[in-house]
Amino acid sequence: MPDTPIPTTATDAAPVLGQRMRAMRQRREWTLQELSARSGLSVGMLSQIERGLSSPSIRSLQKLAEIFAVPIGWFFSDSGAAPQGPAWVQRRPQRRVLDLSAKGITKELLSPDGEGKIELMLITVEPGGSSGEAPYQHAGEDAGTVTEGVLQLEVDGVSALLQAGDSFRFLSTLPHRFANPGPLRCVVLWAVTPPLY
Repeated sequence: MPDTPIPTTATDAAPVLGQRMRAMRQRREWTLQELSARSGLSVGMLSQIERGLSSPSIRSLQKLAEIFAVPIGWFFSDSGAAPQGPAWVQRRPQRRVLDLSAKGITKELLSPDGEGKIELMLITVEPGGSSGEAPYQHAGEDAGTVTEGVLQLEVDGVSALLQAGDSFRFLSTLPHRFANPGPLRCVVLWAVTPPLY
């Protein structure tokens, strides 16, 4: 029997991200204009994010996390499921989800919470979805394998088309971006060290 997919619609997760962002902004007593000046994102885009009408690019999300001094994982929706079993086990219903549906991307954290040196995610990229036009970078190393569909991966200006079964590894300090140019969804088992979220 196939696994039942976890609901990760924009109507479920985008408002969570927006509500958390609005609460952080209001606690700091910043206006949307002040947050816009700090982040370089337009007031209109920030307003849409806060109202759950739009989701930021990965690059924008990184910038917002830096400004608010929180880990990017703070933007993931809580699963609401109670932990089951040892702390080093992450059950499927416990997964936290980051829904960037406006960009055609959903990220599920597979790694259990806690201190660790590696983080594992299941990233789904819908047809036409991408991490954004501009490459992004961070400390560490990325690695993964495509389990479904095709992934266009660009690292340091060099692009490669990966298909199901193909793997990759690169220094995260190199500018990188990814997209799904295919007609079907792409699913990638993606590892990052040190953990980002």
